[in-house]
Amino acid sequence: MSYFNKLFFRAGQNCINIIFSMFEDKPNSILLDCGCGDGDFTKQIIKRIKGCMEAHGIEILPEYAEDAKKKGIIIHQCDLNKEIPFENESIDIVFSNQVIEHLYDTDIFISEIYRVLKPGGYAVISTENLSSWHNIFALILGWQPFSLSNISSLRSSVGNFLGLHRRKNDSLSIGAPRAMQHMRIFSPLGLKEIFEIHSFKCERIAGAGYYPLPGFLARFMARVDMRHTAFLTARFRKE
Repeated sequence: MSYFNKLFFRAGQNCINIIFSMFEDKPNSILLDCGCGDGDFTKQIIKRIKGCMEAHGIEILPEYAEDAKKKGIIIHQCDLNKEIPFENESIDIVFSNQVIEHLYDTDIFISEIYRVLKPGGYAVISTENLSSWHNIFALILGWQPFSLSNISSLRSSVGNFLGLHRRKNDSLSIGAPRAMQHMRIFSPLGLKEIFEIHSFKCERIAGAGYYPLPGFLARFMARVDMRHTAFLTARFRKE
């Protein structure tokens, strides 16, 4: 594993720890994971929320949806760019990890989260950071930002010579179907304001990963300067 691959992995692990810290215990709560994948991470979240009695997941890819069903998650196969199949004010907690950047209609996604959340409920959203140092340096070089190089079904890391899978001889270098491509990437201020437009209150926002710094230096700088971290995680409250 290369140095930058190791940094990416460690940043992802730090991001997971921050995600866990965003959740509150709530008796008899219902969780909705938007873009739950195979359900593994959803199960971890359920264990973190004391009192969570029911977990739903939305997943558009059939193979992931089937895996999540086997793990006991109530799965709904639908497109998060459109209305989701839940009644008004029926969900206590919404979670979405590395999903919002794949959607072409962010307004519908956020307005649907607001609609289905109960008053006082909250959403935990995690995504890549457009204003991370590695994206800024890529732009200075005239390259695609790392977070906006996954834009083709024919090849990975378009316009960025240092993309993780650009030179690999495997299926990841070929590109990604539309549902897995990146459409919109947010800075901390952009992520905060787009949710505030939809009447959410931003209670907390934190960052993880600080390229090219390693280990404890990255964790320290992420606390000092969240604006330029690799990943963002925020909690938004429906008041």
